[in-house]
Amino acid sequence: MKQNLIDHLSNTLNISIKSIQPVTGGDISRAYKIESSHNTYFLKANDKASALKMFQQEANALQTISKTKTIKSPHVIQVASFENQSYILMEYVESKTPSNQDMALFGEQLAHLHLTHSDAFGFDTDNFIGSLPQSNTTHNNWLDFYIEERLVPQLKIAIQRQLLSPAEVPDLSAMKLKTADIFKDVQPSLLHGDLWSGNYLISKDGTPYLIDPATYFGHSEVDIAMSLLFGGFGDSFYQAYHTVIPKETHTKARIELYQLYYLLVHLNLFGSSYYNSVKHIISKYF
Repeated sequence: MKQNLIDHLSNTLNISIKSIQPVTGGDISRAYKIESSHNTYFLKANDKASALKMFQQEANALQTISKTKTIKSPHVIQVASFENQSYILMEYVESKTPSNQDMALFGEQLAHLHLTHSDAFGFDTDNFIGSLPQSNTTHNNWLDFYIEERLVPQLKIAIQRQLLSPAEVPDLSAMKLKTADIFKDVQPSLLHGDLWSGNYLISKDGTPYLIDPATYFGHSEVDIAMSLLFGGFGDSFYQAYHTVIPKETHTKARIELYQLYYLLVHLNLFGSSYYNSVKHIISKYF
């Protein structure tokens, strides 16, 4: 981290910084653990043009989750830019390897987050999934929202980047027709939006925290689908979750279709290694 930014943070927060340690913070931004004489902070910094907006939306999502009082998220202290570098500063949560009991509590609390409902699908602002834009234009119908605001934008990016050919992409009407029955009767639930294993923490005292959200109101099974995509969170998590929100008739098929969105995101971010997985789901359902 540049000394100018260190000095800026010290002056802005009126703190004496004792140490700064790089930590793993994902593929997009640089991340640091900052210790002062009184507190420990977590900072992410990024010099891309879109970074300030990305951090502002992250802060908005974390605060939205926190306000539900269903599950914890880190307290955001500051989002700002300094010398062509944007950053988000928040409380540092010391984490541990979770026990089965911790994961059961996490599953239960996530389910209660999903019981936070809205009148429409979407969110008050667009945000990001990874570094890609995520449209949250509101819809009253889940089928319309998921196809038009999730699948179609990612399919267009994949065509533009020559990761899929136009012939491999089903048209809008075909996607809606073939999924209409299984996307019925969905209620808008507040989601994390990008719930893989790197986007939650279990604190030292066993408290679950959600981090790095891509929040909007959507189908609760979307978070479950993402959690299962790269190995899952363990039986205790899912048993506790489904005690609160039971599985339904079309859950299995919907989870595959929701995973298609995240696989398309990975295809567009990381390249052709995700092509076969994307093609398999498109061919199976469309």
